[in-house]
Amino acid sequence: MPTPFPIDPVQTGIAIAYRNTRLIADEVAPRVPVGKEAFKYNVYDLGQNFTIPDTKVGRKSKPNEASFSAKEETASTEDFGLDDPIPNSDIENAPDNHDPISQSTEGLTDLILLDREVRVANMVTDASNYATGYKTTLTGADRFSDFTNSDPVGAISDALDSMIMRANQMTLSRLVFSKLSRHPAIVKSYHGTSGDKGIVPAQFIADLFGLDRVLVGEAFVNTSKKGQTPTMARAWGKSIALQYIDPLANTRNRVTHMITAEFGNRISGYEYDRNIGTRGGQMNRVAESVKELVVADRGGYLIENAVA
Repeated sequence: MPTPFPIDPVQTGIAIAYRNTRLIADEVAPRVPVGKEAFKYNVYDLGQNFTIPDTKVGRKSKPNEASFSAKEETASTEDFGLDDPIPNSDIENAPDNHDPISQSTEGLTDLILLDREVRVANMVTDASNYATGYKTTLTGADRFSDFTNSDPVGAISDALDSMIMRANQMTLSRLVFSKLSRHPAIVKSYHGTSGDKGIVPAQFIADLFGLDRVLVGEAFVNTSKKGQTPTMARAWGKSIALQYIDPLANTRNRVTHMITAEFGNRISGYEYDRNIGTRGGQMNRVAESVKELVVADRGGYLIENAVA
């Protein structure tokens, strides 16, 4: 009978602890634990939280009842993992203080997290994940790259004001942030003068719009096929996502725009493989089980094509 792939506690620790600090998926779609691969989660209709029942009670009357419900959906986490064959000769001839297996674990983890970054970015920039009236597309002079005619302060403020649950964070690519942070209207707000040259820090933009934070996506991804000349593209595109994210939300309660269901922890391990090279080697693996979900489509607002 085949045995389960061996999990090594040291490599698993590296896989869990390793973080590429330029990736933001875990803040855009926070991880929440689930007890099984198949799980149920609630999708929320925000209307019930804003419909006021008759609360007046007669001296001997029974108070009216209020009920809270959500649409229950079923989903399953998906497995994502990579293997890396490491010849024993590489391990035996490694320089002092260099562990090829640990280096492999970090590299595999980075690729798995980059893949997750792209999945989350694709969901966040997909207009179908937002309710009607919670998305807009900028064109021509309205794009924030037009420093003369566009009005980012008005456009973003109007978007925030239209949300039932006002966003508490903004997500955008470095390309869009670079334009927004140098826009004369933003710079003038920062300096409090007529000066229109400079770069505004992310925290000021967060404060300007009453947000907790601004998340800037730095990730690039190669869109070419293996073996071809790399073609680098920004994972986060040219849109701005305004999200209400509740850090205490899980699959069963509390309204939030997005979450990520996570079954167990990220794992890593290696085992001997006689077919690696002439002397055999170690097959190293890193894997995790997750499922990204939009649970409240009115918890986010999408500004598409924010820059040219």
